Amino acid sequence: MIAKKKKYRVLGVMSGTSIDGVDFALVEFSLKPWKFKVLKTKTITYPKKWILILSEIHKLGDNEIIKIDKLYSLFLGKLINDFIKENEIKNIDLVSSHGHTARHIPLKGITYQLGNLSYLNRFYNLKTVCDFRTQDVDMGGQGAPLVPIGDQILFSEYSACINLGGFANISREINGERIAYDICSINLIFNYLAQKKSMLYDNNGSLAKSGNIINKLFEKLNKIEFYNLSYPKSLGVEWCVKEIFPLIDESLKKYKVEDVIRTYLDHVVIKISDCLNENDKVLITGGGANNKFFVSSLKNKTKAQIIIPSKNLIEYKEAVIFGFLGLLKILNINNCLSSATGAIKDHCSGKIISAN
Repeated sequence: MIAKKKKYRVLGVMSGTSIDGVDFALVEFSLKPWKFKVLKTKTITYPKKWILILSEIHKLGDNEIIKIDKLYSLFLGKLINDFIKENEIKNIDLVSSHGHTARHIPLKGITYQLGNLSYLNRFYNLKTVCDFRTQDVDMGGQGAPLVPIGDQILFSEYSACINLGGFANISREINGERIAYDICSINLIFNYLAQKKSMLYDNNGSLAKSGNIINKLFEKLNKIEFYNLSYPKSLGVEWCVKEIFPLIDESLKKYKVEDVIRTYLDHVVIKISDCLNENDKVLITGGGANNKFFVSSLKNKTKAQIIIPSKNLIEYKEAVIFGFLGLLKILNINNCLSSATGAIKDHCSGKIISAN
């Protein structure tokens, strides 16, 4: 544990399923009441080698994943050390890292995050909190979403918070209880389709904007069983491989990429708007918030008030919240809500790696 004080400086580290890079956010948190100030941020893009490995890791066996985890933990630890040195950062109370999801099948009690091994902090030698999902799954939860406690405490002025990353997820209050769940896949599919046109991503939704809706594909996507399940529920790449990619790949045999991505965009707009009420004030963050055509399509579909914050918050809100989760763990305050994950009770999740 660390000594209790009024302010803490925490480095939050986040890697999402869209594999666009590792996000770093150095944040100063103040207690009573909780407030935060973002001091330094940066996204370090993955080398091509790691993009290839991480995009294929869900296909690998346990032994192969464990071997990769050893390399990834050292790789991530080196990135953290580089960020600290580059910015000449002093007086960090702790590092809090999400890691990278290698496997997530919560209904089978399976979740595995890369980058949680005990030598993660070998290079930078600071107290580190990681591996937030395992305990929740062991307690009968989904192991996700984990950000709702941060939304509830740090972003309480919004009735709903939506993050548009590899997956779209929502966090909101219902009858005095914070609930959260994954809505659908978003940038994971957009990026996959953009790469068919030799683009890393669909910048501002330009590809989708030039396409036309494929009615049959649109209907099939909207009928996928996951959307009928009640929350708590969460998604992994494995679900996309089973449910989404076969429909996408089959359509690509007959239709242009632009038409397929436009159809998928309209599908996502429908699924997100279904989660909103007309009097909602909604904070939208994550890479998808930069997709102008998507955001305008969502605004046209819902009467809810859609708020796009500063670029810093768009890109680094999840890193900020994972920093917050680590701090709550160190202070022995519950950081995982059973109402969001389905665990048997609220709890204080995460593994602490001590400094030498």
